[in-house]
Amino acid sequence: MKNIADQRYYLVREDVLTDAMQKTLEAKHLLQTGVVSSIWDAVKQVDLSRSAFYKYRDAVFPFHSIVQERILTVFLQLEDRKGTLARLLNTVTDAHCNILTIHQTIPIQGRANVTLSLDVTVMEGELDELIQRLKKLDFVESAEVISSGAL
Repeated sequence: MKNIADQRYYLVREDVLTDAMQKTLEAKHLLQTGVVSSIWDAVKQVDLSRSAFYKYRDAVFPFHSIVQERILTVFLQLEDRKGTLARLLNTVTDAHCNILTIHQTIPIQGRANVTLSLDVTVMEGELDELIQRLKKLDFVESAEVISSGAL
């Protein structure tokens, strides 16, 4: 499998997708809307094998679902104190951001680096306000946006 940075994406009309890809999209829709509660029920309803569903589920997406998500990656340098990560994450969730990934380095000389990937689709307030709130935390030494945009 290619490194994610090496992967390329294409916008393709529905009529050129394989039958299995189209059925995978239907099955994902059934799951997301709660019509069915399991992958087994979804693939059975659309007449698709589970192996085909697993093959395509992370590769095909409805166009609207991709452009609606806004992903923000923030790099922070923190003082290594008990409870700092929990307080940081509470601040992020209080702004109605969905935490997608967390990467924290091992603290060295009392400092740790944290990189957060956030879904900010329903974030309350502006991006600048969130960064300022993070910088105001007494244990945050720096906070900067390293990427933002659609998924």
